[in-house]
Amino acid sequence: MATRVVETSDSRQTEALGAEVAAGLSEGDVVLVTGELGAGKTTFVRGAAHALGVVDPITSPTFSIGHRYRGRNVTVSHLDLYRLAGLHSEEPDLLDDYLGPGRIAFVEWPEQAASELQHARVQVTLKHLGEERRRVELREGSRRRVELREGSR
Repeated sequence: MATRVVETSDSRQTEALGAEVAAGLSEGDVVLVTGELGAGKTTFVRGAAHALGVVDPITSPTFSIGHRYRGRNVTVSHLDLYRLAGLHSEEPDLLDDYLGPGRIAFVEWPEQAASELQHARVQVTLKHLGEERRRVELREGSRRRVELREGSR
């Protein structure tokens, strides 16, 4: 399983890294995005979504579970599972509108649905290093191989 670690120094670089990851995704892919509050998860997703053709503003779906955006040839789903204690007490089809064919999904706080999301394509972990600096770990998931280029940024 390939892993790449990148440090970004501002939100533009974090968004650019999201865009770079998005370039290697295809419909049906799921990207898990973890990190403490304020680590830059939505910033990363914003960069990826814009690279996938979304023109709408990207905001955190914390209070609504998820947002769907029309991208270029794909629906971009942005989920935030922070407020869920787990999927066992939720409707069985809660994630159906966000995952699957015709969609690329970015899931913040994926721990709440670990078993349902175990075949994610990429796992992204962001860590706040102070000011606007972030440490971003990109790990290839079990779904299929992803090109995680070394040395860029």
